[in-house]
Amino acid sequence: MSVTRSKSGDGEFAVRPTPDDPRLSTAVGGIDHTGQPIETRVVTEKPLTLFLNGQEIVTMMTIGDHPDLLALGYLINQNMLAPDDVVTAIDHDDDLDVVVVRTERETDYEGKMQKKVRTSGCAQGTVFGDVMETFETATLPIDAVLKTSWLYALAKKINTEPSLYLTAGAIHGCVLCRQDTPLVYMEDVGRHNAVDKIAGWMFQNAVSPDDKIFYTTGRLTSEMVIKTVMMGIPILVSRSGFTAWGVELARQAGLTLIGRARGKRFVALSGAERIDFDLDPEEVGEEDAKHQRKAGQ
Repeated sequence: MSVTRSKSGDGEFAVRPTPDDPRLSTAVGGIDHTGQPIETRVVTEKPLTLFLNGQEIVTMMTIGDHPDLLALGYLINQNMLAPDDVVTAIDHDDDLDVVVVRTERETDYEGKMQKKVRTSGCAQGTVFGDVMETFETATLPIDAVLKTSWLYALAKKINTEPSLYLTAGAIHGCVLCRQDTPLVYMEDVGRHNAVDKIAGWMFQNAVSPDDKIFYTTGRLTSEMVIKTVMMGIPILVSRSGFTAWGVELARQAGLTLIGRARGKRFVALSGAERIDFDLDPEEVGEEDAKHQRKAGQ
């Protein structure tokens, strides 16, 4: 797949969506509400089976881009890769829809595979039983700050960036940000996949999470909160809403949790002490109708 990657991670959109890539969406004919024939773009969806060394781990449904980052991020967020693990190779076979991550350390997760629990995430979201044990001991930087001017600037930049989300809908976007700069923008049919791609990019580029902001188009569920905390990112923002357990876990971990962030409006249900109200909301315009329609899909 076509990619744009920056090793520094400091530039705006070091990785950005590629909505014009013909492998990520396809034209499908149909009719509209008046009975007239139309042609519209729909996102692709294909299986990707992940192996860690010689063991099959999971089959994920994905749009198919960045399979190496998706594989790395999944293993990191499931506690199957440690921060100090040495990855010796990542082999991807597009014809077989297989990706194999090879590590210097010998691995055997046969027992752990029996403990996986299905979550509310789209497609094949899973979380393993002992991930919660690690979540319980996770700590987030208390000196992180979110200025409201950054939040409004990020929303504008992200919402106007060409993406599959705007082109076809039916997809989730996640963006790693620093202050008012979006760094890495990933999309996928499942929000957990988009998160995992960012986790893989951070691992591959040794990027610190301490001063980062995580932005998502998806719901703020327990899975989203757990993954953000496991990645060490102190601030999670969404244009969508919350689940009760997601809020409870965010408060437990000390995560700043902001939802319903559209136009000049947002709601913070956890970690509000990190927010610096440095911009009058009245100086911020309302979200345009195009993005409001996409949010409702």
